[in-house]
Amino acid sequence: MIILDTSFLIDFFRGKEETLHVITDTDVATTIITYYEIFSGIFHKKARKEEKFFRRFFSEVRILDLDMNSAEKSSEIMARLLKMGASVNALDVIIAGISVAHGAETIVSKDMDFLEIAKVTELEAVIY
Repeated sequence: MIILDTSFLIDFFRGKEETLHVITDTDVATTIITYYEIFSGIFHKKARKEEKFFRRFFSEVRILDLDMNSAEKSSEIMARLLKMGASVNALDVIIAGISVAHGAETIVSKDMDFLEIAKVTELEAVIY
């Protein structure tokens, strides 16, 4: 399964060329954290057109939730990163924890934090 991160979804739906050939599998999902990040921006900007678009998109894609197992995986990842001395955005760590807990193999993003996360997990980070 491939996890589509927030930055990827935004760039993909804006038609950025570098995103168009990244997804090689139809087994894709996103996380509830990405849902939160997308809608935070939409509500902040009062972007009605984008709100309608993303409501439809999120109704059609699998959204992985943050549960106790995901929270524990996220905590383990953060602990490993801290031991390495890596400073990584907590929301990215939670996205990774959710992904690992649900058996994802790959995460697609332009966020370099996922390269650090990949060092301490079995997640492959595809940075475009």
